[in-house]
Amino acid sequence: MRAPTIRDVAERAGVSKSLVSLVLRGSEQVRPEKRQAVLSAVEELGYRPNAAARSLSERRTRSVGVLLNDLRNPWFVELLDGLGSRLHERGLHLLLADGRLNRRLDDDLSRTFTELRVDGLVAVGTLPATDELRAAATHIPTVVAGAREPVLPHVDVVAGDDAHGARLATEHLVDLGHRRIAHIAGQGVVGELRRTAFETVVREHGLTDLARVEQGDLTEEGGYRAMVRLLHTPEPPTAVFAFNDIACVGALSAAEESGLRVPHDLSLVGYDNTYLARLRHLWLTTVDNASHEIGRRAAQLLLDRMTTPTRPAETVLSPPTLQVRGTTGPPSTP
Repeated sequence: MRAPTIRDVAERAGVSKSLVSLVLRGSEQVRPEKRQAVLSAVEELGYRPNAAARSLSERRTRSVGVLLNDLRNPWFVELLDGLGSRLHERGLHLLLADGRLNRRLDDDLSRTFTELRVDGLVAVGTLPATDELRAAATHIPTVVAGAREPVLPHVDVVAGDDAHGARLATEHLVDLGHRRIAHIAGQGVVGELRRTAFETVVREHGLTDLARVEQGDLTEEGGYRAMVRLLHTPEPPTAVFAFNDIACVGALSAAEESGLRVPHDLSLVGYDNTYLARLRHLWLTTVDNASHEIGRRAAQLLLDRMTTPTRPAETVLSPPTLQVRGTTGPPSTP
């Protein structure tokens, strides 16, 4: 039995082949009743467009390459959901690549996206500005999402307001009455923004001499090791603000192994409001940086850039909120 063709769809819907093509491309120039007739015919016949043939005729692949800093990071899940849902509305599909694998293989998958002739590129998370990525961004509409770097010409940036989010987390701990507060720091521009905001808040409250910054590496193991180091100081902190939820989970493990009760003996705040923070047995207080909204905004900016490639680059910051749950409380009395 032969597969249905675009001609079959047109005959079933009572329209021309060109109008069927417009509907399949997501054109807004088709009247609703005609669109519905075509979509119904597609469903009834089980028609599936020939993607390769369509790419050749349109000189488009209707695909967007997404290069993630590290696919293991759960924060990317909701960002990808927001990104993918908006792009899918416009008939575009996502191709994912793991930047961590890039580094392990000493390869650059942005070059692969160029070879696949994707219509757009989204760099998610902090990625190195490699020569291949720079080259790709010169002729492929590109957006950076969830980070402040790399900074490239004609590349839009959509991220959370990291300085404000870190301020919310630190002020929450100060307002609870904590004085010995530590920060498990991250890396890159985002890490620096959160660290600087933390240091600014403790300085404003006269707590600089009691505060500590311990470097982490954005992983659970890094958070665990940083927390162990903090607990072995002469005056360990009564509260810790971690760079992200993953590091916060590591810090929580270290605290519980040391016999500390959270939040009675130690308060913990994460960042990102990932699904980890919402697990009932963790129930982390954390900063929600609107990852789903960041994804949708990144998708819209990419669509805009695909329409107008040479327009000035934009930086859009999404306002974060604090989600207070079960890992923060006032310090215990001596």
